[in-house]
Amino acid sequence: MATQIIAPQYGDPVEVLEPTQTEIPRPGPTEVVVRVRAAGLNPYDVKLVRGDMGADPDRLPLRPGGEAAGVVDSAGADSGFRRGDDVVVYPATGAFAEYVIADGESVHPMPPGLGFPEAASLLLAGVTAVDALATLEIDATDVLLVHGGAGAVGSIVVAEAVAAGATVVATASPRNHAYLADLGATPVAYGPGLADAVRDAVGSAVFTAAVDTVGTDEAVDVSLALMPAHRIVSIAAWSRADDGIVLLSGGGERSRHHRRAAVEPLLADAASGRIRVDVVRTFGFDDAGDAFTELAAAHPRGKFVFVP
Repeated sequence: MATQIIAPQYGDPVEVLEPTQTEIPRPGPTEVVVRVRAAGLNPYDVKLVRGDMGADPDRLPLRPGGEAAGVVDSAGADSGFRRGDDVVVYPATGAFAEYVIADGESVHPMPPGLGFPEAASLLLAGVTAVDALATLEIDATDVLLVHGGAGAVGSIVVAEAVAAGATVVATASPRNHAYLADLGATPVAYGPGLADAVRDAVGSAVFTAAVDTVGTDEAVDVSLALMPAHRIVSIAAWSRADDGIVLLSGGGERSRHHRRAAVEPLLADAASGRIRVDVVRTFGFDDAGDAFTELAAAHPRGKFVFVP
């Protein structure tokens, strides 16, 4: 038997999350069973459990956890993997567990030099960041504004855009400005006067695109003041769809293509150090409710990770 975190109902994670015992899965011909060494916690998991994205009773019990890293425990003959391989599982279902099963297409070799906690925290945010940049076709001719540049998605947007040669201005709280400067962006504090501050940051240059990872009216309004709506991509400002900005959920075929193609390069970039994955807290299964609650509140920059 093995432990898995589930939510039998929607609600406050502290109240509804609980460990349960399940059979260790057995793989089909193309499937892989992974002994989880680390599983990344993301805002999506919190929203799922709280019912923020709907509370369909047919989805219960919920099995949160969308990405993990670990060691292959068993593998189907047609999966392309074998017992003992170090791997990353994305997308995953029910990754807050001692074992997770996935089709071989969702299992990726973990490159040397990348730790399990970092590997388990990379891909959900990473493919979203790459999708945003690919949608905008960012290159060395662009001057890019990134809202929420120090966050999980925003920091990868910044790093990849800088690597592509773009000029990048990123908003963040002052405590994260040194971090953004180290990534190669010009940091600007959000708040009153933001439009003038970001204009001043580029002098006579003209912004050509924006990536919004925070979804605030301030982020959208400032971006609209600087560039056409079709050059603004947001992963969070769903209430501003009528403004004509591009909203990315990952559901379209173009987005799915961008995200599939991004996986192996992202893992390589993280292993080489070009992308930084900062793990700020690790939690055990007994701390699941606290981990969800802390992630939903103000917390230090970096990723939260479950370590079974």
